[in-house]
Amino acid sequence: MSQTLLIEIFTEELPPKALANLGDAFANGIFNGLKARDFLDDGAVATAFATPRRLAVAISNVRATSLDKTMREKVLPVSVALDADGRATAPLVKKLAAMAAQCGKVMITPAELERAADGKAESFFYSYTAKGVALPVGLQVVLEDTVSKLPIPKVMSYQRQHGHAAGHTVRFVRPAHSLVALHGAQVLPLTLLGLDANRQTEGHRFLSQGRITLADADSYAAALTEQGKVIASFSERKEKIRAALLATAADDQVLMPEALLDEVTALVEWPVVYACKFEDEFLSVPQECLILTMQTNQKYFALTDSAGKLRSRFLIVSNLQTNEPHYIIEGNERVVRPRLSDAKFFFEQDQKKKLAERVPLLANVVYHNKLGNQLQRTERVKALAAAIAGLLGSDATLAERAALLAKADLLTDMVGEFPELQGVMGNYYARHDGEAEDVALAISEHYQPRFAGDALPTTDTSTAVALADKLETLIGIWGIGLQPSGDKDPFALRRHALGILRMLLEKRLPISLTQLLSNAVQQFAGNPNFKDPSSEVLPFLYDRLRGLLRERGYAPNEIEAVVAQQPDRLDNIIERLDAVQAFAALPEAEALAAANKRITNILKKTEGVGNTVQQDLLRDSAEQQLFAAMNTLKPEVDAAFAKGDFSTALKALARLRQNVDGFFNDVMVMADDEQLRNNRLALLANLHLMLNQVADISKLAA
Repeated sequence: MSQTLLIEIFTEELPPKALANLGDAFANGIFNGLKARDFLDDGAVATAFATPRRLAVAISNVRATSLDKTMREKVLPVSVALDADGRATAPLVKKLAAMAAQCGKVMITPAELERAADGKAESFFYSYTAKGVALPVGLQVVLEDTVSKLPIPKVMSYQRQHGHAAGHTVRFVRPAHSLVALHGAQVLPLTLLGLDANRQTEGHRFLSQGRITLADADSYAAALTEQGKVIASFSERKEKIRAALLATAADDQVLMPEALLDEVTALVEWPVVYACKFEDEFLSVPQECLILTMQTNQKYFALTDSAGKLRSRFLIVSNLQTNEPHYIIEGNERVVRPRLSDAKFFFEQDQKKKLAERVPLLANVVYHNKLGNQLQRTERVKALAAAIAGLLGSDATLAERAALLAKADLLTDMVGEFPELQGVMGNYYARHDGEAEDVALAISEHYQPRFAGDALPTTDTSTAVALADKLETLIGIWGIGLQPSGDKDPFALRRHALGILRMLLEKRLPISLTQLLSNAVQQFAGNPNFKDPSSEVLPFLYDRLRGLLRERGYAPNEIEAVVAQQPDRLDNIIERLDAVQAFAALPEAEALAAANKRITNILKKTEGVGNTVQQDLLRDSAEQQLFAAMNTLKPEVDAAFAKGDFSTALKALARLRQNVDGFFNDVMVMADDEQLRNNRLALLANLHLMLNQVADISKLAA
């Protein structure tokens, strides 16, 4: 009979940042374990529950006994099972006795065995029906296996105080107090973590009336809500909090990052949102500091007006519902005040010393023992930023100044307290110091893009410093042998590479990749620990570029047609790809791509022939016609290419299809006459150059 199964482990407060993952892993582990053992009917669904003090799962359509299974087991090879006279050997007799005991039979005779091919030999097989297992037996194994594999951040050891396991040491994420195991209305005789299963759980620590006796598995969530003042579902609780925050905010905007929502959801069982205030004087502090203070230290939700300016009102999510919330509100307002006062003090103290005065102190901050200190790194980034600004045609002096000051805020009290604010605080302090607007902006923007989808730097100065900062890290760290390996990338070099590529690609920067790498390598001249990694970094960048372009919806063969040529500039990559896409849609594309692939293979085997075509050696009409068509078309293709009109260039080349087909049908390229052969190879070399000026169209061939 299929009924709903409920399993709940009731514990001390679980780690909030891990709760969502623990709840999902617990539910999925039990569901998948029962499914693998044939305890679930079609349509069985698992519902995960996770609150600060419990992990639980309800699974519908769970059988009381797993399905019978037809089993076919290999017994022994025939050569081992039978002697020379065809009689059963001692190993066979022993094996059959063991299998009989396993199957619950008195005996299994050789006559019951199936003789069948087993690779190149023959073996005996035994088929039987394995009876289904009772749910408590199968579930006990599944439960223990699931709990042993939970993603527990730190395991606790504690002694069981009561029950049959009193005095024994138990290991779990937090001390467990009770175990519920119900199949329908029946309690299953399970044990776990020294606990015996029953039908009683507990509700809210303060709002509940005591222990809750569950009538059956299906009534779990409703009983906890009605009797225990607990919303057991993590997702339901989270969405209730989100809705309450939005409602309480009214016309204000709520800053509610998902990570903070998850953490707060993991801290409460019966969420109630209250509005609190702090003194307006704190609004003189950069709002990023106040927001981070409230979110990180207090788990509060900051509010802004429609323009994004911080309000002196904030929201809290309480675990207590009361008719007199002013005690809770006043208590939280009292708690946040010292935090905001600290932020105000740090900000005011930091402003007493200019960023430029802090730069020499970077010599006391180690960057890497093989690459020196932060001041030495700053000098490298400064020189590189100036060079890049020159390539961009922007003010190298501004780029140098921004690079010089970019890391100085690491030595401020505010960034010491909140490392997440590096760059942000440098921007504020640079403005206070009277630095140029471009310099102040670059101090914050040089970290961009910090993650996938993040905004790019907005000015040339910011872009120059951002490129310099990322290139210095990529080349420097790789150059001392710490390149990414497998899934290990402790210095985030993949992220730095993607940031470099996004800036070059999306900002259409007319800069040579090899020039950038060369400039970066020059900054490490004289360092005995450093070895030029450019030959490895360049293919690494092209691999990342392929990934970026796939995310933009281009097909792998289209991407390869462009990237296989290892373009040194990325500012026109998108136009090239769009042209390749348009060309690939033409009816002539497939034949020309195949011909180009053929030409590529021919030229690979005949290197050093040259590309000077002697017209008087063109004997066959097909090669004469191809030569004439190429000469007619070349000015049009070259002009389109020079203007960056890659689509027109490729579409024009499609008109060569008939001549190319005629050439390969009628002309023997590898003629016996060396002069003719070399001339035809030179013609193909010129055709190859024309066809691949925009992209390697041979990559479009199937």
